Amino acid sequence: MTISTSASPSRSAAMPVLIALSATHLLNDMMQSLIPAIYPIIKVAYGLDFGQIGLITLTFQITASLFQPLVGAYTDKNPMPYSMVAGMGFTLAGLIGLAYAGSYPLLLLSAGCVGLGSSIFHPEATRMARSASGGRHGLAQGIFQVGGQTGGALGPLLAAFIIVPRGQTSLAWFSAAALIAMMLMTWTAGRFAELQRSQPPAAKKSGATAAGAARSTAAVAFAVTILVILLFSKNAYSQSFSSFYTFYLMGKFGVSVQYSQVMLFLFLASSAAGALFGGMLGDRIGRNKIIWFSILGALPFTLVLPFADLFWTGVLTIVINVIMSSAFAAILIYAMELMPGRIGLVGGLFYGLSFGLGGVAAAMLGELADQIGIDAVYRICSFLPAIGLLAWFLPKLGTEMQGAALH
Repeated sequence: MTISTSASPSRSAAMPVLIALSATHLLNDMMQSLIPAIYPIIKVAYGLDFGQIGLITLTFQITASLFQPLVGAYTDKNPMPYSMVAGMGFTLAGLIGLAYAGSYPLLLLSAGCVGLGSSIFHPEATRMARSASGGRHGLAQGIFQVGGQTGGALGPLLAAFIIVPRGQTSLAWFSAAALIAMMLMTWTAGRFAELQRSQPPAAKKSGATAAGAARSTAAVAFAVTILVILLFSKNAYSQSFSSFYTFYLMGKFGVSVQYSQVMLFLFLASSAAGALFGGMLGDRIGRNKIIWFSILGALPFTLVLPFADLFWTGVLTIVINVIMSSAFAAILIYAMELMPGRIGLVGGLFYGLSFGLGGVAAAMLGELADQIGIDAVYRICSFLPAIGLLAWFLPKLGTEMQGAALH
């Protein structure tokens, strides 16, 4: 069986759309990443404990996770590419709210607005990236993910050199990024509509029937459940760094806030390389192998990390994150191939679960840190990648074997 990979005008024209989507993903996730980046500031300013810090993350993540599957399911039937602009409006409102919040409840409300903006952005952008992929779904998701991962990494760096020296209100300066994102989103939506009109009807419907016809509902549900558990193991570990890594470094090694933010940036920036690597390699060798490597392959390094000195802590966290961050694109595309024709729903569900599971993990880890300390939490978290053994139960997809044959 052969999959057509012939070039077409839409294939060559799709790259500007993918780059624009990656850029908007960068700006969107950069603004989101400013929330955990300001935790050391607001912890002192508002007298918060680790449990309250975790609750801010939970509010943002749960708000994002609850709406994303609903938005995705709706836009599968009623595509709304311009809805991303409205979503960015919520992010802009939340950002300004975080800059000028005078109380803890207002911090929670503002974080929720940022989460709502994310819930509108990701499902539609995911579908657009897949449609613009020209069949190279891993590469397309890798490019899209590079933007998001890079944006997420910039938050701590911006916090270290702008927000920490100038204070909480300097968050409002990043409103300019939201406005730029709105302009990019408007252009991307228009360009995407042109690409959709240029595709023949058969191309738009391809993959929505044959790829998933032979799979029973029970088999799909079982595989998706495994993917969700794997996603939780990845996000719980990653969230321990996003929310608490700066406190871990300051408490264990006595470094400054700015130094710890730079370390957090290096950790998060490595996600971009992992995302692109995982997406591209997944097109060649299959999603199962990438999922195995990306989650379970990090285990030896996570077990050593709690006992490392400052230098090796930095090295190990980068290695761990490069390996683990290659998982998400593979998991997402695997789920899309399980449920063809439901791209928005899958994108919304898995981005939503990514935020929601991360938020739950942050709240749990925050409470645990208050009880037993940050060091003990990281020793416990070092075993989380072992859950990756469940990848053994994932079935092979016919599309993977076909894709591997092409290379």
